[in-house]
Amino acid sequence: MSDQLIGILSFPALLTMIFLRVPIGLAMFLAGLVGLVLVTGDTQVPFGRLKSETFTTFSSYSLSIIPMFLLMGHFATLGGMSQALFKAAEGWLGHRKGGVAMAAVGACAGFGAICGSSLATAATMGRVALPEMRRYGYDGGFSTAVLAAGGTLGILIPPSIVLVIYAILVEQNIAKLFLAAFIPGIIAALGYVLAISVYVRLFPKSAGTRDRVPYRERFAALVKVWPVLIVIGAVVGGIYAGWFTPTEGAAVGALGTGLIAWANGGLTRVTLMESFTVTARSTAMIFFIILGAAFYNGFLALTQVPQGIAEWVVTSGLSPVMILVFILIFYLILGCFMDSLSMILLTIPIFWPVMQGLDFGFVSMIDLHTARAVEAMAAVPDITPRIVAGLQEAFAAGGTLDAAQTAAMSSIQAHFEMADGMLTSVFQSLSVGEELVRDQIRALELRRVNEGALNRINSEQTAIWFGILVLIVVEVGLITPPVGMNLFIINAMDKKTKMTDTYKAVMFFVASDLIRVVLLVAFPVITLIFITW
Repeated sequence: MSDQLIGILSFPALLTMIFLRVPIGLAMFLAGLVGLVLVTGDTQVPFGRLKSETFTTFSSYSLSIIPMFLLMGHFATLGGMSQALFKAAEGWLGHRKGGVAMAAVGACAGFGAICGSSLATAATMGRVALPEMRRYGYDGGFSTAVLAAGGTLGILIPPSIVLVIYAILVEQNIAKLFLAAFIPGIIAALGYVLAISVYVRLFPKSAGTRDRVPYRERFAALVKVWPVLIVIGAVVGGIYAGWFTPTEGAAVGALGTGLIAWANGGLTRVTLMESFTVTARSTAMIFFIILGAAFYNGFLALTQVPQGIAEWVVTSGLSPVMILVFILIFYLILGCFMDSLSMILLTIPIFWPVMQGLDFGFVSMIDLHTARAVEAMAAVPDITPRIVAGLQEAFAAGGTLDAAQTAAMSSIQAHFEMADGMLTSVFQSLSVGEELVRDQIRALELRRVNEGALNRINSEQTAIWFGILVLIVVEVGLITPPVGMNLFIINAMDKKTKMTDTYKAVMFFVASDLIRVVLLVAFPVITLIFITW
């Protein structure tokens, strides 16, 4: 039996163990261990790899962000932030048809920004919002579906634990991935609000109404949310301002939410120890899954299965977008049976090499030359990108330069010590969208404009775009029947509601998610608009 065949057969063996309720981390570890024994023919290599793999996996500094974000979520719950967010949103939206459900989605989005876990967001907001929705006559299936869908915002709106794991797997910047997730996260929340609006119009009896809250009480409720805004601003703003790394930002967030919980009376010696214990257990579970995935993926790499799949896909003749669609459909199907973290850890080492070999054309060499040339010219004193753009337009139109543009040309020429003809040829190339030749690149003293830089930029943009898409379809899996994890968590809190009722209502939110996926695939700029290269 060949090594590749052993690697391929490990997939059904792994899925069989998962369906038999073997913990996912243990299932991947056993599949990797047995596979290595079969491939190498002895036990020394597998057990030697166990020692080295454990060290190399957990020596990653970036993994320390996980317990910090988990602890921040626990402290936020103890500090009453979930209740404050829901009450504030309910005050402004509750009087509308379906308004309490919309408030629950808004509160989930806010809590997701200080939690990072979908399951934790769903469970926490379920305890807060479910009684209120019942109180105002909301149908059980609709209520549980709303909270299950709203909980998925916990892994999309930064900070996100799953996004951190993805960044580590594909070796990308965590802060850039957080930034890329903001607009898709906002679109997700708005899409869920729209889904609620459509649902209550199709089924008017599914949602009751509550009295309008006076503006005085609305603003009073908003004031109570200020601790949440401070924590989010400190963590997210501090990361993007360069004050601290994402890991340090997570520690700052944990400290901030801990102080708020202590000030509100929710953090005592007993609850502090409980928070540490729960965080340690959750971290241990996640880390064991990471170790199992690392061991299994190391076995797959030895069998050359991922490389073989990548080579077959690239040479298949299918367009990059078609291959991406097939991958996303696979995630949607797999999400019906597996949790999000397990899917990411199991599949990204296989699918990412495939995506790296595809050209989605995010940045061309012309784009790179133009951007670097504008940066270089804008570095000249008193020259801005707007002036450079004006010069490009003037050369493209074949008109004469005004006094300000002539002065700008002289400044640029003196700065780079180049001849008039060379500078004119540079602007003529930029104005018609041509690549710069070697002499022009040297004259502008440009750096990082070679093929390697272009491939690096395109790889980074692809990784970020693909990561957000994967996160969304994984999120859909959390609410997709028959085994959506969020559905079971919320339905367990409302035992009077039949699971089939939840399934029917949640399909409106699944439809919203699928529309969002199509939108982000068709327009990658929505994800990449804030990402600089």
